[in-house]
Amino acid sequence: MSLSEVPPTGQIAVVIPCYRVRAHILDVIERIGPEVTAIYVVDDCCPEQTGAFVREASRDSRVRVIMRTVNGGVGAATLSGYRQALADGMTVIVKIDGDGQMDPALLPIFVRPILEGRADYTKGNRFFNLDDVRTMPTIRLFGNAVLSFMTKLSTGYWTLFDPTNGYTAIHANVLRQLPLTSISTRYFFESDMLFRLGILRACVLDIPMTAIYAEEQSNLRIRAVLFGFLKGHLRNLVKRIVYSYFVRDFSIASVELVVGLLLLGFGTIFGFSHWWYNAHHDVVTTSGTVMLSALPVILGLQIFLSFLGFDIAAVPQTAIHRLLDSTIRSGTKAHADVSKLPAGSGKR
Repeated sequence: MSLSEVPPTGQIAVVIPCYRVRAHILDVIERIGPEVTAIYVVDDCCPEQTGAFVREASRDSRVRVIMRTVNGGVGAATLSGYRQALADGMTVIVKIDGDGQMDPALLPIFVRPILEGRADYTKGNRFFNLDDVRTMPTIRLFGNAVLSFMTKLSTGYWTLFDPTNGYTAIHANVLRQLPLTSISTRYFFESDMLFRLGILRACVLDIPMTAIYAEEQSNLRIRAVLFGFLKGHLRNLVKRIVYSYFVRDFSIASVELVVGLLLLGFGTIFGFSHWWYNAHHDVVTTSGTVMLSALPVILGLQIFLSFLGFDIAAVPQTAIHRLLDSTIRSGTKAHADVSKLPAGSGKR
């Protein structure tokens, strides 16, 4: 896709969080096409002083350097760029890492579905091309499969893969609806963003891409963040289920979830307790006891699978940013109309 094929219906901004990427940042900036209006380089208290380096060396008039005085992680740096882009009236905001692993030439492919109204948020997927997958280490494939499944559970986006991919684009109307102060600021940032978007019922689209791996070193240490990822996904799963099926809505799926879990729990506890007692007292378990344990488990599993099917089918398919734009405009117009009314003429 050529750059000219991007529909010129909004201002596009790029946010580049920077931490130990001084050797790559200028090349990344130079490869960003003319369709981009603004480039926000966010120095996350980088020990290499990447922000100061960009100010001195970059001649791109679109570049604006944001200096953070405290290192907050990739999420905190990205959110700083998001806030400035919103304040400057940008329409679509793209996030690209500064280490050169994400090709800026792919930016139109990420932006186009949003500008066309087919998505609210797009993200990269490095596992789409089978030739790329064959070159990846087995441990990376396994780890991403586990993380992807955990993310599907906690966010409700069952059709997405590669959840930690940091090449993303989002419409400003959707970004304004997110609780930016509540989003995780470290390596869980991308996964937490998906959870917040799921609560908002935003339409998210995977974009096939190929990562560029060279001599750069990742700051991510799997062992250091594994427990945090598990804790974060479990917390988000519970929140999503409560919000989606018991607070904002209550449907047959809500009943299926409760009944299914109750039957599974009863059958499992009843069967295990009787097996434990009989095993330690040399008592033969009767067929009635076995059936009283097995039947609730079988029924509960079937009912729970029915709920799971409902949840998978409920993945958001319609972009909401245009609806949000209409709502915002209507609200602004209504506010303006009310402000013109004489004192004491408000409707009751």
